[in-house]
Amino acid sequence: MNEITRRGLIFGAATAGAYGLLVGVERICLSAFADDDEAEGGAGPVKIVKFADDGARLGIYALAKVRKSKSEWKKQLTPLQYDVTRRAATEFAFSGALYDQHAPGLYRCVDCGNALFDSKAKFDSGTGWPSFWAAIAAENVHEKKDFSMGALRTEVKCALCDAHLGHVFTDGPEPTGLRYCMNSAALLFVPRKS
Repeated sequence: MNEITRRGLIFGAATAGAYGLLVGVERICLSAFADDDEAEGGAGPVKIVKFADDGARLGIYALAKVRKSKSEWKKQLTPLQYDVTRRAATEFAFSGALYDQHAPGLYRCVDCGNALFDSKAKFDSGTGWPSFWAAIAAENVHEKKDFSMGALRTEVKCALCDAHLGHVFTDGPEPTGLRYCMNSAALLFVPRKS
């Protein structure tokens, strides 16, 4: 029995190390490309639901997409925020500031301030990333198929600025059964004032 436990421990450590190496190589590769100075994509418009910092719904607005050049994004964001939101990198599990955040509040896009998630939908998934069972409004996020890392996943992006936020999975709790697994580096937490 002890031999199986040792083998499992060694295999688990090797798997975790290989995953860490893969994520590191992915971040290095992403950092090496796409450093031109042109703004990305079209201007929109896009319909989003605006929310006040206290979580009050303000209504649906048609807005032009937020577009900036790569050098403008780099001036605004930290290197990790830039890698995650503009290059679709992933922060290491349990390393982000918000995975263990339990205070009431609103989670906004760090790039453009768009409201994305409410703390009422946050839960502890045990994965090491902030997890939510629903977005604050379906209009505020955009989902697309992602074939990177050798598996089919569903990427979640900010609908207003196309920032990469993370991925959504179907192993979450009720009432939706979804797990929006987000990067802390992509989110700005706004505490709810009592």
